[in-house]
Amino acid sequence: MRRICVTGPESTGKTTLAQHLAASLGAPWVPEASRLYAERVGRDLTVDDVEPIAREHAAMADAAAATGAATIVLDTDLVSTSIYGRYYYDFTSKWIEAESRRRAADLYLLCDVDVPWIPDGIRDQPVEREAMLELFRAELDARNLNLVLIRGTWNERLERAKIAAQ
Repeated sequence: MRRICVTGPESTGKTTLAQHLAASLGAPWVPEASRLYAERVGRDLTVDDVEPIAREHAAMADAAAATGAATIVLDTDLVSTSIYGRYYYDFTSKWIEAESRRRAADLYLLCDVDVPWIPDGIRDQPVEREAMLELFRAELDARNLNLVLIRGTWNERLERAKIAAQ
């Protein structure tokens, strides 16, 4: 099974891109666990939420993999959870680190910050987007993961993602 992860800073079109890419590939789409979790709990997240978010993501990814599909498309993954855990809470978890390495995607589509930031009640980093992009790029590079930067208009992003996913 091939795992393609759409990742990057907030408000860069990850969810839309992941959904459209999954549809174009006929692949299951795994939604962003942190967004679902944040919407469900209805409060500001804390350090105590990092591992439950990671476990929820792992369970959803496992469910998608169990379909027997040749490819799944992940809207973020445990690498993202790890990055955000360190960024917001200076938190690391041996379990998350081990699982993020074991479950690494075959391809990471890193969404650039060249699109407008749009508030939605959960997003909170309109200023630090470049710095977050560099954190993602550095982490993916440090792990030697297969990375393609996705930028441009919404249509260009989808076309670049489709080409990268071939």
